[in-house]
Amino acid sequence: MAKARNILFIMYDQLRYDYLSCAGHPHLHTPNFDRIAAKGVRFSNCYVQSPVCGASRMSFYTGRYVQSHGAAWNNFPLKVGEHTLGDHLRQCGMDSWLVGKTHMKIDQSGMERLGINAESIIGARVAECGFDIFVRDDGIWPMGPDGMYDTKPSPYNKYLGEKQYPGINPWHDYANSGVEDDMELASGWLLQHTDKPANIREQDSETPWLTRCGIDFMENVKPDRPWLCHLSFIKPHWPYIVPKPYHDMYDANQVLPVNRSEAEKQNAHPVYEAYFSNAIAKAISTEGIREKVVPAYMGLVKQCDDQLGVLIEYLESSGRMQDTMIVLTSDHGDYLGDHWLGEKDLFHECSVKVPLIIYDPSTQADATRGSVCDELVESIDLTATFIETAGGEVPDHIVEGKSLHPLLCGESPDEWRKFAISEFDYSATAMVDKLGLTPREARLFMVADKRWKFMHAEGGFRPMLFDMLSDPKELNDLGDSPEHESTIQLMYDRLGQWSRRASQRTTKSDQDIISSRGSSRRMGVLLGVVDGSEVASEVLAAVTGKVQYRFTDEE
Repeated sequence: MAKARNILFIMYDQLRYDYLSCAGHPHLHTPNFDRIAAKGVRFSNCYVQSPVCGASRMSFYTGRYVQSHGAAWNNFPLKVGEHTLGDHLRQCGMDSWLVGKTHMKIDQSGMERLGINAESIIGARVAECGFDIFVRDDGIWPMGPDGMYDTKPSPYNKYLGEKQYPGINPWHDYANSGVEDDMELASGWLLQHTDKPANIREQDSETPWLTRCGIDFMENVKPDRPWLCHLSFIKPHWPYIVPKPYHDMYDANQVLPVNRSEAEKQNAHPVYEAYFSNAIAKAISTEGIREKVVPAYMGLVKQCDDQLGVLIEYLESSGRMQDTMIVLTSDHGDYLGDHWLGEKDLFHECSVKVPLIIYDPSTQADATRGSVCDELVESIDLTATFIETAGGEVPDHIVEGKSLHPLLCGESPDEWRKFAISEFDYSATAMVDKLGLTPREARLFMVADKRWKFMHAEGGFRPMLFDMLSDPKELNDLGDSPEHESTIQLMYDRLGQWSRRASQRTTKSDQDIISSRGSSRRMGVLLGVVDGSEVASEVLAAVTGKVQYRFTDEE
C-alpha cells in the first residue's frame, strides 16, 4: 500500500487564500496549485493563529496557540523549552529540515540562563525553531541609516554576489528594485515602481533560487531516514516587484474590484479606524497605486506557481511523488486595499484565512482526492497531522491542534471544532499610542464559526461582529447591534471556554496523570485510612506487623 514516508511542507509568505484559480480567482491561473488540489484535499476554511508573520509561524512550528507559546509578534523570541515540530518528529524517527524562512528569533537570554551552547546540536535546534538548517533566509534584507534590518548573514545575498550582482545589498538593488530610463534606482519600497520589472535575471530571483535549494536538499538528503522539509518561500510578500516576464502578465483590467465600502468608516471600531488611518492603508488607497500593486502581486503568485511546477516535475521524475506528502499553505494573507487596508494584521478573511492544500499519497486518502473540505481548520493542526504521518501519537497535552488525517481519509469525526481562534498582539505598533493603550491592552482575539466572525479587543472597546452568511464580504459590522446581543454573548462564552483550556501543563499528559492515581498509596502514603479495612492487604502489610523493640520511658 502507498504510504507517506516524507513530508514536503511548503509555505508561501503573504499568499491570499483566494488568489488561486482552484479557489475561484477568474484571471490568475495557477495550474500547479490546482494540480496538487486535484490530487489531494483543499481546505476552504483554514485560519492562522495570528495574522502576522512571526506569531503565525511559531504556531505552525509548535502546534500551539500564540497565548501558549508567547512569541506574539515579529522578533519576539520563542522561549526556550517550547516543544517544536522538529522535537516531535525526531521522537518518531523523522528528521526536520528548513529551506527558507522561519522569522524565528532566538531566546538568547534563556539560552544563556540555562547554559545552552548555540554551537551544539541541541543548541542549534533550539535556536532555529527545532529545525536542522539546510538554508535559512528570512528574505527581508533592507538597509537604512541605522544599518541592516536583519543582521544575520544572507545566503541569498551571498548567492547574488557569486552571480556578479554588484554592491553590498543586491537583494534590494536588483532582486527588489527596478531601474529608471536614466539608470536611477527604482526601489520596490516605493509603490509607484511596482509595475517595473525587477532588475534581475528571472532565474536568479528569490522564488527560483529557493526552489533550486529545495531540490538540492532532496537530492542530497540521507536516504536512510524519513524527513520533513519545510520549504518556506519569501514571496509574494512585499516589496511588490517581480522580474520579467511576470511584471506585465497582468494589468489593471484583471485586478478584481476592491472590497470596501464607505459605510465601513462610519461608526468604525476604534482599532479598525486606527489601522485604516495608518500610512500603509493610505498608501495602498492612493489613486492608481492598487492598480500597480495588485498586478505585481499576481505576477509574484504566478511565478510561485511556475516554480511549484518545477518541484512537481522533480518529484515525479525522482519517484518521490509516491511517498511524499505535499502541503501548500501560507502564514497569512494580504489586504491589497480591501477594507481600506494594506498588509495584514486584522481578522478579515483576506488577512486571517489562508490556502491549505494537502496531497497524501497514502492509499487511505484515495477517496478524497480532488475534494474540498469546509471544516474549520487551524494552522496548528499541521503539527498534529505531521506527527501522525511520522507514525507517532499526538501528545495533546502539548500540541493544541487536531490531526487532519480523518478528513484526508474521508472520515467525519464526531467531535470536530465548532469555532476557530486567532490572536493579534499589536503592542509593538504605532497604533497603541494613537489609541492610548498600554502594551498589555493591545491585544485582539477572533472567534469564528461557519457563520459568525467575532473580534474582541482588550482596552474597553466594543466587539466587532460579521454575519458571514448574509454579509460574506464583511462590510457590515454588527458589534454594537442590540439585535445580536445573544450571538455576541455566545462568542464571548466560546472565548472564555478557549481561554480556560489547560495549555501550560506540558510535562504531564492526561494518561500520565490517570495512571499515577493511587500510586502514592502503594508507596506507603496512607491518607484517609481509619482501621486499614479501606486498603488492600498488600498495602496494609507495609505498615503492620510486629516491632522488634519498644523504648521505655526511662531510656
